[in-house]
Amino acid sequence: MKTSVVASSSPQASERSVVAAAFVAIALFVASWTLLHLGFYKHKQLIDTPVYQRYGNAIAAGKVPYRDFELEYPPGALPVFALPGLAKPGHDQQVSRSFRRAFETLMWLCGAAALTSMAVVLRKLRRSSAGVWAPLCFAAVAPLLLGSVILRFDLWPAALVAGALAALVSGRLRVGHGLLGLGITAKLYPAVLLPLGVAYVWKREGRREALVCLALALGVVAAIFAPFVIVSPSGVWHSLSVQLSRPLQVESLGSALLLAGHHLFGLGVTAETSHGSQNVSGTAADRLAVASTVLQAGVLIWIWAAFVRGRSDAEALVRSTAATLCAFVAFGKVLSPQFPIWLIPIVPLVRGRRGLVASALLGLALVLTQFWFPFRYFRLALNFETGLSWVLLARDLTFVALVGVLVVTLRHTGATRPESP
Repeated sequence: MKTSVVASSSPQASERSVVAAAFVAIALFVASWTLLHLGFYKHKQLIDTPVYQRYGNAIAAGKVPYRDFELEYPPGALPVFALPGLAKPGHDQQVSRSFRRAFETLMWLCGAAALTSMAVVLRKLRRSSAGVWAPLCFAAVAPLLLGSVILRFDLWPAALVAGALAALVSGRLRVGHGLLGLGITAKLYPAVLLPLGVAYVWKREGRREALVCLALALGVVAAIFAPFVIVSPSGVWHSLSVQLSRPLQVESLGSALLLAGHHLFGLGVTAETSHGSQNVSGTAADRLAVASTVLQAGVLIWIWAAFVRGRSDAEALVRSTAATLCAFVAFGKVLSPQFPIWLIPIVPLVRGRRGLVASALLGLALVLTQFWFPFRYFRLALNFETGLSWVLLARDLTFVALVGVLVVTLRHTGATRPESP
């Protein structure tokens, strides 16, 4: 067979080159993070730091989450609220400088950790020097493409997912599933990666080890949720049900299609504010929310099945992970402006020309998001401004195209000839 003799046109990057690329990427990320606090980036910021501070101050005052105050996030998110809460608290909705400084320090550390995990993945995949430097540098400057929305806590679960992927491709299967379980407790979306992780272990190490890894991931979730469920089951259920019952959010693909119909054909669209976001309401919106969920589930199942039928190597796992996350973001009934943060440490890891196209599409989607968020967000969300509505549709269709590129890649995971790096 030719597979044993086909070699990459570029030599594998040395360990020294990977380490150097990681350090440069982290330096670029710190520079990007600094620029987010200068110039137009610091104007009209719509950040959730006041909410985080309220949680952190309540925890520092000895109040029990879910029982003594409502919390919209799962318990794995609590550390990034509680640790800055130990700083000098602010008052009411006023954000203290010490809290914001402490919180943002934690977040850029999470970003640096995600870049380090990316470097580990690229090293284990034996990429060329260009195949190491380009993804890391793209991820490092991506905050400038997305804008100040990256100053939210989503870098915490994103770092956990990147760490889980690094552990899996490094052969540390149980560690990877432990981190994946921790990611689920931080923000529920990493749960869509659990079928891939279990299938990866099953195909490589057998059923017994796969079940052990699954039990480990679920055990981490149970161990972190259990104390809060015991103290306040209704409070925990409320935090979950609020997220699961969200209506069609204004930036989702379904909403973008409704807004296009509104501007082209005069379709009636009504704005509402609930569940901590701006949404569209009405019969058509409700039906599209259901259709989006069904489509999202169908695409995810297809990706999981394609991975099960295909190869079991680390490259296939990386491609399937990127495809799964992109499909979850693109087709969901909610597409909040911070969701693209989840994709930044994963999509650039995809190999070959399709990986370059996927990264370019992701970069375009990030830039398009910044066209309206935060500077013109309410002009879109409440007034459905025509120009911004078309930009929104273009952004959401870019995510759909990104899914298409990655799904096409999955169809070729069984090919005998590897892609060029």
